[in-house]
Amino acid sequence: MNSDNDWNQILKSHPIFSLPKSFKSPAAEVETPLELSTNTLPRFVKMDPLDDGPTPSGRRQTMVLKDADLIVAAGREVRMASLGDTKSTLNSRKSYKTLHTPNVQFEIHQMALNPSGKLLAVAGAFQMAVIVLPRPGFMRLVPETIDCKSVQIGQFYHASQNSAPIAKIDWHPWGEAASTLLVMTTDGKLREYDISVDTDEPQQVLSFVPERKSKSYLAEDESEREVVSFALGKGRADWGPLTVYALMKSGDIFAVCPYLPRNASVPSSYIHSLECFISAKQEFLAQGDSSSSQNLATIYDYQQRYVSALLRQLPPGTVFPAASRTVSMHPPTSIKPLPIRQGPFLLQPEPRFLEGSEGGDATDIAYLVFGADNDDDSEREGSPTEHLGIVTVAYQDGKVDLFLDVEKVEARWDVRGTSSRDLPMLAVYETIDLGLLDAVRSVGCLNLLQANHPVFLLDPIHDDTLYVYHAFGVHALQIGPVLQHLAIALRGEDDDATLERALQTPAETLVRPLVTTFSVERRSSNPIVGVTLPNDVYLSYSILILSSSMRISVFPLTLRSDSPHEVKSAATTLNLPAEEVPTEKSIWLTPAEGPSPPFVSLLALEPYHVPPILTDSGLPSMPKHALPGSTALKEIVLTPEVIRYLATASQHISSQIRDVNLAFHAAWRRVGLQQEELKGLIVAARAMNERTEALKAQRKAETQERVEQIQETQKELLTRLDRLLSALMKKASPELSEHETKWFEELKRMQAEVMGVGRYDSESLVVRTRQLDKEFARILPNLRALAEKEQQRKDKIAATNGSLGFSQAFGFGQRSNTERNQINDLEKEITELAERLNVTIGKPPRPE
Repeated sequence: MNSDNDWNQILKSHPIFSLPKSFKSPAAEVETPLELSTNTLPRFVKMDPLDDGPTPSGRRQTMVLKDADLIVAAGREVRMASLGDTKSTLNSRKSYKTLHTPNVQFEIHQMALNPSGKLLAVAGAFQMAVIVLPRPGFMRLVPETIDCKSVQIGQFYHASQNSAPIAKIDWHPWGEAASTLLVMTTDGKLREYDISVDTDEPQQVLSFVPERKSKSYLAEDESEREVVSFALGKGRADWGPLTVYALMKSGDIFAVCPYLPRNASVPSSYIHSLECFISAKQEFLAQGDSSSSQNLATIYDYQQRYVSALLRQLPPGTVFPAASRTVSMHPPTSIKPLPIRQGPFLLQPEPRFLEGSEGGDATDIAYLVFGADNDDDSEREGSPTEHLGIVTVAYQDGKVDLFLDVEKVEARWDVRGTSSRDLPMLAVYETIDLGLLDAVRSVGCLNLLQANHPVFLLDPIHDDTLYVYHAFGVHALQIGPVLQHLAIALRGEDDDATLERALQTPAETLVRPLVTTFSVERRSSNPIVGVTLPNDVYLSYSILILSSSMRISVFPLTLRSDSPHEVKSAATTLNLPAEEVPTEKSIWLTPAEGPSPPFVSLLALEPYHVPPILTDSGLPSMPKHALPGSTALKEIVLTPEVIRYLATASQHISSQIRDVNLAFHAAWRRVGLQQEELKGLIVAARAMNERTEALKAQRKAETQERVEQIQETQKELLTRLDRLLSALMKKASPELSEHETKWFEELKRMQAEVMGVGRYDSESLVVRTRQLDKEFARILPNLRALAEKEQQRKDKIAATNGSLGFSQAFGFGQRSNTERNQINDLEKEITELAERLNVTIGKPPRPE
């Protein structure tokens, strides 16, 4: 693209971002109900199954990308346009297609695209449906409305007046044919629907909230029984991919493991890795003997049975180390107990609250893992953070907690004899403040946080970046510095002091505000309802942000070529002295002992790093204001709040200018230093060239003459050595010993036997061997003729015997046995008659 604002210019006036047709009023009157203010706050926090209005309450995601096709939900409409065609035809008329879906009769709050990109799941506050998307080339069709097949999901559970609100929908990545849809409702029920099997009844149901007992009383808050979101675990050789995390409104986290879709497509390498993981734990457990070991032995035994049942479903040809491939699998039915709910997770140490906040409700959870999607990772050396999982939780007041999953969840079942008192644990690493509390507190609108619902969105390209969009804008969280810090700390684990000091000086997540929709003058905001990032080669890497007033903002991003969590500078990352940083020695880079080298570099040992203020990641240094079009053109009224905001913004800009100046001076000093270094290198290179030329001319002839002299001297020394050795041998043993004499005589005898005494000795082995070769060559044709005749005779016999069938041969055998018995009886009678007549007879002839 020609400039950074191209996408903004293309999409700013695109009709796909027009307001729904249900709004007949002018734009100014329409945008007012869509704003979050003290007057419209009740509409944002109220959820009525009979009146699900367009106000963006709860979780919202109304914009997704399918390759180069943009899908936007406007009220009950689903619109679709091709960004590729829009980009190639800038001057032509922009248009979109409306998907005709009669079964979607509700306001769309969430959309989720399945892994194959053919199905689109849409959900409102209580109902949901699945739409079959049109094939590529739909923009060439003449009608503005495209008929698409749609079906409503689970009407019995999600379409009645007593239905629980939908918290989140998502597609399982291991669902067979990409048709496994997961639906979490606020009552803690996670239902699995297989669209290709049954759209009314769920295949499986997981419960994260236990049923209330009628005769018991338990003092607990309602927020502890309301689920707001869920996330699927990740991993490579553990139970991560078979784990589901659920987040309660109170902030408690629960997990269920194992969970596998009813019809799943699982990589065969994962099953083998999981088997090795469990076997290693069992071998380690066998070395100890205690009550806890007995408890773990029972758990590991059930895990082994579970994995063995999965291994039996693998087809032939997938035995390790065969190449990995996806295999159709089903959850084992041999284990009757159900997976138990694990939690709540212990958060160590306790997360801190934001200053001035009593703690808002939790809204979303995300699970991040780094480097788990590479296929060739098994062949390369793993990085320290390769198997590290990070859990992030967002809250209404703008707080984001970052947890380290150091003790991953393992499979557990509701089995007697296994203690379930041990709660899982998450290590609290950092608490991030997005600054929302200070922004609304400055204008006295703290109550607006009740309608705030931050939602996470993972970057499809960089696994260390995630975005948080909420009612007041969008923030980007870059966890690269944290990963650098953890990687260095883990690599220096042999030195306990260095590891402890590294963990006491933690790195922080880089937080960048992208868009703000909060108007200080109007004391209102337009919540963000959709964020998406293109992951297509025909579109530039950017982020698209949509507000409730259908205002689109686009920011081009920069692709990073190197790994963001690569260890670059241990001293700067850990804040340690250079001599205390653990270094890896290399036999190639270690200088040899001796005098100091003639050339010493002027540059420091640590490489130069570009200051963050000068790095262009594509993200704005200050948040961009995305206000409705009707208010963006009005004059600004100077109020105390506006003046304070302008003062804060000018102070921020002045600080950035100062940082840019300091970075510029540091870079200029570095340029001067490198110029001096270049001059020194040029002088050293010239000296090396002169020395090389001298070695090639005069020194080469001298060296060649010296080598020839050495070779002549070597020949003379070898001759003298031979003479000296002969003289020493004669002096030590002037005559042959008895054994040597016998050995030489035996050698002469053997030579005479093999070669002969004379030239015409006929008894020598050489002559006899030649005669034997001639005789063999003479009789060889006769032998071949006899072999051919024998083969013909055998073939003739085989042909004669082969003419009889099996039934005929069996009949001949029976007849032969009968006649044989008759002959034997006749011989007995003749022998008895001869004995009576005193007649001597000979023995009867026997067949050979």
